[in-house]
Amino acid sequence: MTFRPRRSVLYVPGNNTRAIEKAVSLPADVVLIDLEDAVPPQDKVIARRNAASAIRSEAFQDKELVIRINGLDTEEAAEDLVIACDADAVLVPKINGPDDIRRAEAGINQLSSGDRPALWAMVETPKAVLNLAAIAAEAAEPGARLACLVLGTNDLAKDTRIQMTASRLALLPWISQTILSARAYDLVALDGVFNGLKDPDGFAAECRQGRGLGFDGKTLIHPGQIAVANQVFGPSEQEIAEARRIVEAFEQPENADKGVIVVGGKMVERLHLAMAQRVLAIAERI
Repeated sequence: MTFRPRRSVLYVPGNNTRAIEKAVSLPADVVLIDLEDAVPPQDKVIARRNAASAIRSEAFQDKELVIRINGLDTEEAAEDLVIACDADAVLVPKINGPDDIRRAEAGINQLSSGDRPALWAMVETPKAVLNLAAIAAEAAEPGARLACLVLGTNDLAKDTRIQMTASRLALLPWISQTILSARAYDLVALDGVFNGLKDPDGFAAECRQGRGLGFDGKTLIHPGQIAVANQVFGPSEQEIAEARRIVEAFEQPENADKGVIVVGGKMVERLHLAMAQRVLAIAERI
């Protein structure tokens, strides 16, 4: 059983050479080099060059390296994809429906015949939210690369004209749809960014909310957000200790064939065993 932690996913502008170099030593689980929104048109070439250098350097071997390309309908997308296909995953923005997933996978398959890169999809348009189940279902197709749904809260707020509040009340239905769709097809689900760089309490609260709602981790816009995301989305010492108790209890010979046992005064089923094994696997990777 192998699980990869994605507690903290740090966006790094592809045209910022210094930020990319610094990201190597940061404790983010995933470094996401952005060739899209964070890069002005005149810097697209240098951003691709920097992304290619980062991949070739192998400096990110202890992290997951993801490249966000420009939208499939842009002139830059094809050139971006040539670079991005050597990373661990390609993040495609502005996905609207399953046809876009198929287009992205076809483009990747022309450049790569192996399991890598995986395909990550941005959920950041009203059409994407309306088509979430069909988008996620593409992961069940033979040879599918789709592995992760990334919520793009800023673009969704812009397109829907909702008012963003600390509670994220207007976003909650879309968050739940994203997570349900991801879980139905065994996909990773990542929360959107928090824009308040001078509001650490607000950021921590949103991380706790995101984990409570079921996200695997959070996308970040500043290195100062990594530590909190890692703490909130990683298993606590209490969770690890409880997981060990559950696993050890089911390992006892007298419980080998039981579907339900009592651990610490609580009824525990084999579904709880699977959850406990996942906690321990992530803790070991961390």
